[in-house]
Amino acid sequence: MIDSPLASLSAWTQAFAEAEIPVLPGSVAELTQLSAIEEAHGTVDAHTLADSFGNDPLMALKVLVHAAKMCTRQSAEPPETLVGSIVMMGIGPFFNAFDKTADILTWLRDTPAAISGLIKVITRARRSANFALSFALHRQDEDVVVVQEAAMLHDFAEMLLWCHAPRLALEIATRQKLDFRVRSADIQREVLGIDLVDLGQALMQHWRLPDLLRQTTDDHNARHPKVRTVMLAVRLARHTQYGWHDPHAQAALPDDIADIAQLLTLSPEAALRLIEGLDNVPVSS
Repeated sequence: MIDSPLASLSAWTQAFAEAEIPVLPGSVAELTQLSAIEEAHGTVDAHTLADSFGNDPLMALKVLVHAAKMCTRQSAEPPETLVGSIVMMGIGPFFNAFDKTADILTWLRDTPAAISGLIKVITRARRSANFALSFALHRQDEDVVVVQEAAMLHDFAEMLLWCHAPRLALEIATRQKLDFRVRSADIQREVLGIDLVDLGQALMQHWRLPDLLRQTTDDHNARHPKVRTVMLAVRLARHTQYGWHDPHAQAALPDDIADIAQLLTLSPEAALRLIEGLDNVPVSS
């Protein structure tokens, strides 16, 4: 475990690049069950696997990284989606590659508060993916699946921080709760010496993940519609992670709704109705 800030972005990248990526316990159970079905009947396919692990951003990341490393060795372009990565690997090799996968409960058993923190980030990532999917479908984006996966994976560096530097992640989370007005990136730089968005981009480049996935998660390219779709989905999920009627959410929502309306070429009222239908929770009282 990392207990103090590392010297540079390069040092953080190197530390996380080869580190284990533990996954949700449910994914480990699914791996065991589906492996047994495949061995007995040979009926498991790539879509079944992707559907089983699509809600676990850590498992999705683990598969994409493994596939990208294989493609690098073969001088081939990595697949852009989870399904494509599994197809490229093959069903048998997939199960062999992830036969001994660690789960987050075992991995963080000595830091139970970190388990709670990590689950919150994963829950937020799932909501981000749901928002992004809806926005991308409304925009008739041809890369809906990639946009959805990009939103799911947008904060993977924060997830890895909870896994490998839980005390530092807890310090950041505590500071954020004390004052929501302070930008997350500013707190990250104070505690870690880096911005986690930059770490995520550095890791994706190191792993040679697909260009489209890297570009779609790059907040520095905010004018691009795909990037803006992901950013606004992530922003909405982050602002409402403690509920739609949380004071922080109520303060941020008018700007979020205005920006989403502009992206989707809707009126603010229509954008609000769309958003209210996604979580099935009224945004307005």
